[in-house]
Amino acid sequence: MRDSGATQVRGERSCAERLTEGLTVAVASFLSFGLLAGPAAVFRAAAWQLVTDTGTTVFSRLSALLVSLALVALPLVLTRVVFRSGLRKGYERLTAAVPAALTLLGSSVVSFAALLLFVVYAD
Repeated sequence: MRDSGATQVRGERSCAERLTEGLTVAVASFLSFGLLAGPAAVFRAAAWQLVTDTGTTVFSRLSALLVSLALVALPLVLTRVVFRSGLRKGYERLTAAVPAALTLLGSSVVSFAALLLFVVYAD
């Protein structure tokens, strides 16, 4: 948005706006990667069990591995799509990163909830 010119001479954004965008990206990224640690740990454990365990079927081990990998990879893929879309619309990198970081946070919450349902109902 452009101001009437009373507060800003040029069409630049203020330092407070850039700081707010940067903090939003940093906090959302930190929280989302914290939430993705759960599915990543399950993926690591499933991969290790796939290599070492002999008591389960190959299909069940591979399906658990693929579901865990999807839970980790899907938020990152969605974030990339949103970020690239923002860049194509002509936004600056930081301005395009805000919706991408919020998408990462939201999809990480969904991924973490799916992991919890997967663990609760797996037995």
